[in-house]
Amino acid sequence: MKSTTVRRVTLSIAVLTALTGVAACGSSGSSNGSGKDDKAGGHGTTHVSPVAALRSAEKSTDKAESAKVRSSTTIGSVMSMTADGAFSWGDGLQGTLTIDYTGGSTAQTMRRLGSTSMEARYLPDAYYAHMSDKFAQQAGGKHWIRYAYDDLARLGGGSGAYLKDQIQNTTPNQSVKLLLASGDVRKVGEEKVSGVNATHYSGTVNVADLAGKSGNLSASQLADMKKQLTQAGVSTETVDIWVNDQNLLVKKVEKADMSAGRMTQTAYYSDYGVKVSAEKPPASDTRDFTDLLKSTGTAAGGSGITS
Repeated sequence: MKSTTVRRVTLSIAVLTALTGVAACGSSGSSNGSGKDDKAGGHGTTHVSPVAALRSAEKSTDKAESAKVRSSTTIGSVMSMTADGAFSWGDGLQGTLTIDYTGGSTAQTMRRLGSTSMEARYLPDAYYAHMSDKFAQQAGGKHWIRYAYDDLARLGGGSGAYLKDQIQNTTPNQSVKLLLASGDVRKVGEEKVSGVNATHYSGTVNVADLAGKSGNLSASQLADMKKQLTQAGVSTETVDIWVNDQNLLVKKVEKADMSAGRMTQTAYYSDYGVKVSAEKPPASDTRDFTDLLKSTGTAAGGSGITS
């Protein structure tokens, strides 16, 4: 494979990883009360409805501001990967993940580049991907690629703004918001997750119907969510989440047919409130995403970024 092709493919890989490493197809924005009764009474006993329970989980998870995460993601024949690390969202997204490519064309490409493992660092204004020594030899000796979120929005064509929004607004409670938007959220039952008691909720998001689901999210939030899912090539998405006794999300599973293939992501969250730090890589070992695009002769809007 020619070095120019390797660089271009790896740029696409790193951007795709930036998104799937921390979330799948969640939305930004906050949940919004509908003013409806959130409790369903029966025979003198008050039961918290699934919607009310999810609102509590969304707020509690958001307020926790940090967590450890381990996840696995598969997107068609393009990629399968695992991620392990911690991130915070109280003052802009920050965190570090170790990402391992376990299959698909992405793993094959990374293997040819000398490594199927990558460190990802998320800072409030940019995402950094640590590439292999072999890649560095073709990138001026630099191991780190810096992706400024504003550059992703400007250069990524139709998917750029989506990528920027998803990366900067990623929190575990995005899956909760998806369920609130689904309109058919239901309680499945009580289960054990990683040894702790948890309540399992499930629902299906139909993108075409989102505009009419005004009961749990605001009209603008629903419109944004619909736009984001449509840009990712998603028409329907099934979401399952598990919430512990502290109203914190401990597991989520999202499945959807995307333009890039069938997506399945499973994530486990723990150690809420953990201290998280992510250091900016040394400038002497960092090359900017836009600089690499120029060196490959790739025009803006045609960078091959996959959302």
